[in-house]
Amino acid sequence: MSHIENAPLPPAGFRILDLFAGPGGLDVAAHVLGHQITGIEWDKDACATRAAAGMDTFHGDVREYSAALFPHAQVLTGGPPCQTFTVAGHGAGRRALDDVLGYIERLHVAVNTAAAEWQDIDRTWQEISEELREKAAKAEKIKIEKREVEALRSAERKVIKASLQKRGSSPEKIERVLKKLRASRDLDPEDTDLEHLVEQYKSLGAVLDDLKARLEELGDERTGLVLQPLWWVIERSRRPGLKPYEAVVLEQVPAVMPVWEKYAEVLADLGYRTRTQLMHTEAFGVPQTRKRAVLMARLGETDIPAVAETHERYRPRNVPAGSSALTRQTDTLPWGTEGEDLDGTPKEAWVSMETALKKARSIAPHLPDRPAFTVVSNYGTGGDPATRGTRDHDAPSATITGKVSRNRLVHKGTNVDLPDEFGRFTDAEAGVLQTFPVAYPWRGKDRPQQIGNAVPPRLALHVLRQVLEPQLSGKAARARLEQAIAALEQWQPGDPVKVREHGQWEGHPLTGK
Repeated sequence: MSHIENAPLPPAGFRILDLFAGPGGLDVAAHVLGHQITGIEWDKDACATRAAAGMDTFHGDVREYSAALFPHAQVLTGGPPCQTFTVAGHGAGRRALDDVLGYIERLHVAVNTAAAEWQDIDRTWQEISEELREKAAKAEKIKIEKREVEALRSAERKVIKASLQKRGSSPEKIERVLKKLRASRDLDPEDTDLEHLVEQYKSLGAVLDDLKARLEELGDERTGLVLQPLWWVIERSRRPGLKPYEAVVLEQVPAVMPVWEKYAEVLADLGYRTRTQLMHTEAFGVPQTRKRAVLMARLGETDIPAVAETHERYRPRNVPAGSSALTRQTDTLPWGTEGEDLDGTPKEAWVSMETALKKARSIAPHLPDRPAFTVVSNYGTGGDPATRGTRDHDAPSATITGKVSRNRLVHKGTNVDLPDEFGRFTDAEAGVLQTFPVAYPWRGKDRPQQIGNAVPPRLALHVLRQVLEPQLSGKAARARLEQAIAALEQWQPGDPVKVREHGQWEGHPLTGK
């Protein structure tokens, strides 16, 4: 018999509240595992997708809601936007991270103060919130001034260009001068008659640099958003009349791991067992290389083991492309075949784009059936927009981003575009590479951005099962996962639902009103 035939019955479902829910990556995973889930999402396009998929949703800014409004939620999940931390080695990113860690420490001290009442803890949060609001207001004024200076700089550039054209300069020289201006490099001696205009341009550049530095000092509004899940956990744990969440699951880009580790210190003092883990998506059957920082927490004395990888990881190997102008990255070398998955069997090979899309076509035959292809990234390699990374069809995709629709598909090993009908991934295909069901009903505008920002549902299956079903292990856990993965692939949307707005609490199972 297969693992699926021996799969245990699903345990009693949890009621989950998902902050920053996006189009529903974690939601559809929770759904196939048998849990009830409600998301809060501010983006109307993502809400339109959620509604078409039948995902229960409240629209609005998470900061307009509170944990007390959903007293019957048993589990808190979310992935707060944290792009400010992803600027590797950049001073602004480091300062944003330090600011968040400092705020978390202030909350930690408030929670741990022996004589602290709920009012004292809440006062600390209100003080932090007010500081963040003041910073946001100052930043908005500076942004307005920055836009004005940028407009003046643009006008100066046009004047310089018009002056060069009037002098009869060649288009090549005009482009060279404008390029030097954009790069803030000195002009050639022959261009000294432009000195006055250039000095004005540089003066505006100095003002612009100062404004950018002031914005960096003030930080980004997303700095405050990353604090929201922690505050919701604290409120449910310490506010009189409320019960703590039974579990917490949070995920984001690897740069956020220090935040999750600091979160874990606070959660431990609130009675949770925690684990942080850097997860490679291809090691969990996602046909894509992507890394996610995950925080898992469970109330009580049950430890959370690391989520076992079921598939091999792999690393890129650069291969000279011969006469091709492309920079090839053929990712066909696994880290190694050693290691076993969670029930002691050897790990499976990573899943390629070809394998994932072929399975999707067996469910939805209308999807394109392409010849062997290479994906040419929209992004430049090493900062050079002319040199773009590539992935072949028989390897996992590179990270799916909001620009996935701009990636070109060419005949494998060449720079020859596939015919138009095959030249780009469809929304359904991009969703499949993110492990959404092929039938997921993408709606609204900028669907590639929705897809790129989403949690890969298959990764969410592994994490939710690990945290919410600690009684399962070994073959029982594997059987449960295989059953859920099969259900995820075959998932079909039910009846569309209406998105709720703030204040529309009546009849909702999490509000009790």
